[in-house]
Amino acid sequence: MGIAPQVASAGQELAEAAWIEVIQRMDQVYSELVASQENLEEKHQELADAHHFTERVLAAMTDVLVVCDAQGHVTQVNHAMQSLTGQKSNLLTGKHILSLLNTDLAIQTMQHLIETGKTDTLDLELPLRTNTGESIPVTWNISPLSDGAGRYSGFVAVGRPIGELKRAYSELQAAHKALQAAQAQLIQAEKMASIGRLVAGVAHELNNPISFILGNTFAMSKYATKLETYCQALHQETLSPALQTLREQLKIDRLMKDLPSLVDGLREGAERSTQIVDALKRFSAVEENLQQPLDLAEAIRRSLYWVTRATPSNISVKTEGLDHTVMVSGSVNQLQQVFVNLIQNAVDAVEKAAHPEITISLTSDPQYVTVCVADNGTGIPTENLSAIFDPFFTTKPIGKGTGLGLSISYGIVENHLGHLMVENRETGGAQFKVQLPLH
Repeated sequence: MGIAPQVASAGQELAEAAWIEVIQRMDQVYSELVASQENLEEKHQELADAHHFTERVLAAMTDVLVVCDAQGHVTQVNHAMQSLTGQKSNLLTGKHILSLLNTDLAIQTMQHLIETGKTDTLDLELPLRTNTGESIPVTWNISPLSDGAGRYSGFVAVGRPIGELKRAYSELQAAHKALQAAQAQLIQAEKMASIGRLVAGVAHELNNPISFILGNTFAMSKYATKLETYCQALHQETLSPALQTLREQLKIDRLMKDLPSLVDGLREGAERSTQIVDALKRFSAVEENLQQPLDLAEAIRRSLYWVTRATPSNISVKTEGLDHTVMVSGSVNQLQQVFVNLIQNAVDAVEKAAHPEITISLTSDPQYVTVCVADNGTGIPTENLSAIFDPFFTTKPIGKGTGLGLSISYGIVENHLGHLMVENRETGGAQFKVQLPLH
């Protein structure tokens, strides 16, 4: 009877000890669970922060980003890709990369890349197709993706639109050409200035002897008339055999017959030389007052009237922009000389054209006015374009031009702070452009 209560007490103590141990073990497990939960939450927060950081980086990228699986289906894009294509992420994700490319060559190139599973980094230029069907040139850097086992699982394509770069390059090329043209004009202006100083001296030196020759031709003409009268009176008398023989040997009759035409030819040559010297003087002359306000349209209309009075009626003359006032500063006489020369050259250029036509247009912007004189003639040979404004250079037949008209015109326009340019038209013929600053 006394042993049983002792055994029961010992069993109860053992059960209580086991229960306490279980409770302690549960507390330990709970503590570990709480610690694991806290650690998991920390890791989850770190992962969320990393995910948010990655999203911010992708959103901040100006380059487009496309992630594809091994079959070429889009799994992820960044904000730049959405902006470039005009499509949201949910519309792009799941699409095949080939549907986003715009040319057959680009599709074939990407198809080959997907089929062969290239694992090398590549640099390609493949145009993208926007939601409006527009093609945007993009340079891509394509790198392979690998899974946890190191196997190829797709690729990442980072692209940069090069439309702006190409546009900037085109603008750079245009600026370079403009600089070359300005340099050529500067060289031409310097050359013309040097030639002008030389011509002024030469014209002055030539003027005196030409004046002597021209004056003597008038005296010779009078002498020839008197000599002819004397010979006619002499030949009416009976000449001795010796004088008759001398008359025949010296060909006095032919000489007297040719003498008037020889004097006329000498006078014509002297007068032509005088005209050339006068043109040289105008070429080298500098007018002091080039700030007189004048209506350029009126000056062109007047120049056109003077030229067309002697123009064949079969030439069609079209005008544009000459019906309103356009004010510039300069010498009206000098500018009219320029336009008379340009219009006359156009008339000469269409002389043999089947349907001769001349177009004179006047346009203006806030700073400059541009006059274009165009013809439908044969144009100017390319090798002559650079020399067309040189003094004494002419493509006209001998006797039709001295080669000074365009040189003088070039100098006049330069003195008016403008530019005189020439080019061949794509439709045939040539066109001269005069650009002057507005008053």
